[in-house]
Amino acid sequence: MERMEDDKPKQKKVTLYLLFCVSTAVIGSLQFGYNTGVINAPEQRLRAFFHNVSMERFGEPFSPDSITIMWSFAVAIFSVGGMIGSFSVGAMVNKFGRRKSMLLSNILALLGGALMGLSSLSRSFEMVILGRLVIGVFCGLCTGLTPMYVGEISPTALRGAFGTLHQLGVVIGILVAQIFGLEFLLGSDALWPLLLALTALPAVLQSIMLFFCPESPRYLLIDLKQDEDARKALVRLRGTEDVSDDIQEMKEEGMKMSMEKKVTIPELFRSPNYRQPIIIAIILQLSQQLSGINAVFYYSTGIFEGAGVTQPIYATIGAGVVNTVFTIVSLFLVEKAGRRTLQLIGLGGMAICALLITISLSLVEKSNSLSYLAIVAVFGFVASFEMGPGPIPWFIVAELFSQGPRPAAMAISGFSNWTANFLVGITFPKLREVCGSYVFIIFMVLLILFFIFTFLRVPETKGRTFDDIAQGFAVSAGKPSHSPVPEAVVVGLPQSKEPTPMSPTEKVPMVDFPPAKP
Repeated sequence: MERMEDDKPKQKKVTLYLLFCVSTAVIGSLQFGYNTGVINAPEQRLRAFFHNVSMERFGEPFSPDSITIMWSFAVAIFSVGGMIGSFSVGAMVNKFGRRKSMLLSNILALLGGALMGLSSLSRSFEMVILGRLVIGVFCGLCTGLTPMYVGEISPTALRGAFGTLHQLGVVIGILVAQIFGLEFLLGSDALWPLLLALTALPAVLQSIMLFFCPESPRYLLIDLKQDEDARKALVRLRGTEDVSDDIQEMKEEGMKMSMEKKVTIPELFRSPNYRQPIIIAIILQLSQQLSGINAVFYYSTGIFEGAGVTQPIYATIGAGVVNTVFTIVSLFLVEKAGRRTLQLIGLGGMAICALLITISLSLVEKSNSLSYLAIVAVFGFVASFEMGPGPIPWFIVAELFSQGPRPAAMAISGFSNWTANFLVGITFPKLREVCGSYVFIIFMVLLILFFIFTFLRVPETKGRTFDDIAQGFAVSAGKPSHSPVPEAVVVGLPQSKEPTPMSPTEKVPMVDFPPAKP
């Protein structure tokens, strides 16, 4: 224990170079947020553009229904692109590595930005739709590449805090898009193409900065067997010549990997060692998209109008500010409270706020004062989301898997997130039409189910090495309850002196893995 305590200051040392590399990667997260939020502000301008172009081409405009379908398609195709991109992450990082994959993906950002930016000049609504598809593929890649790279270069003691920066980048991107989309900035009839094309600038900036960043040391050592290059990268990232602990941990993980066959996507579901963590990864991603956060943002303008806010767009931006502030709060809490605890607090808070939103919206006609309760509930819902379900699913997936299965797991979890995003976007308008304000009851029930699953199945990963976590799942998959850990379970890794705590009712581990050997 003395050794662990002595090591803590060294593990928590943050160098300027490490911050530079993490910040460079998180530009991809900002891109994801910006392109998610940017399409809302110019909606009326794009509808008018579709109308005018159809009039110029065909001599008569599209019908209002046709324009609505085209608008919905332009919005939804972003999620389709995200599904394609996220599913491609595994193959891309295995072939090109983490850093080069981020560089290559920026080509898509430049292409998509150019298509959308030149659409008005070319009088082509097809370029808007195609640009949104290309940008969607780019953002799908970002949602896998950024958490993976950040997780692999971060010290174990700070991996959660740095992992939260991905979600912070996302919410800042959304907020920037909301502000730039104001009519007196870039949301005007003349400047909306520039608003959509602006995504090219961060892509250029990140591409330049990436040339000064190292490849992931884990990828260099475990995948490419370039021990010296990995050591040099770690020395620069950690700011010390003594990186023996990091190197040893990676070598132990690499030794275990060398005894396993390559992990494919089907293998994640077939192997008992990976089945539990991949199910956890998928459910956590679904808890983010099926929580109702998009529905709350959709409803927020109407809620603020009902409360007498004369400029509801500024109140919506205020919700974006709350989004950002509580992501920062989560950043500081995640290594203290832990991932599982924050996820539970977030899900529980969202469920309570969803009930309050339902009550206030259904009774607002009888009492106008309930509109203010709805506003408070909206801000509470957003704050709770950013405490747990917003940031945690992205980076905890990288923690649940060792180096071998991680790319495939990131691809599957990202694909699950984007698919749920797409399904919510397609079904929510109809659900809202059928259920009205009671649509939030559906989300409340889902949030309660996600809370129960997290409480029963999700382990705490705070302070654990990647391989410690993988070992915990391997032990739970291979041993009956109340029996000691066998020596043969993990080759070349420190062994625990105590058996894994087991659930008294099922043959699965309780939420805490065995303590690491001091």
